[in-house]
Amino acid sequence: MSIEKVREYLRQYGKDGDVIEFTESSATVREAAADLGTEEGRIAKSMSFIIGGNPVIIVLAGDGRIDNRKFKDTFHEKARMIPPEDVEAMTGHPVGGVCPFAINDGVKVYIDVSVKRFDTVFPAAGTPSSAIELAPEELFMISRSAGWVDIAKL
Repeated sequence: MSIEKVREYLRQYGKDGDVIEFTESSATVREAAADLGTEEGRIAKSMSFIIGGNPVIIVLAGDGRIDNRKFKDTFHEKARMIPPEDVEAMTGHPVGGVCPFAINDGVKVYIDVSVKRFDTVFPAAGTPSSAIELAPEELFMISRSAGWVDIAKL
């Protein structure tokens, strides 16, 4: 199960006990914000793309959307999301539970600067009904991010 992979991964950072599980779905930003009693911007949504033929996860604030011009300027190609039926095989996590932890080998992670507006954010933890609260710098470090990007529009 994906959440167990995430807990095992987070153990090395002493964060495995910080995973929050919900009885209801938190697969969408709206659902996660309601479950956590927080604003939608604090939900760190993980979006999966194909860049240079490889899967990539980009984490941005829940109230942000991809700015296609910024994306192309940053990655030198048009934004192309991984088809939903291929997300789990390519990233290691199901749609709604995609997160930047315990991902498949070779999947790069980038964190958008939009999350820096908040003291803490809530990325998923491997299932459509889980999350973990992290400061943006913790998220960057624990995800082993390849870098900060500025590709969101709010």
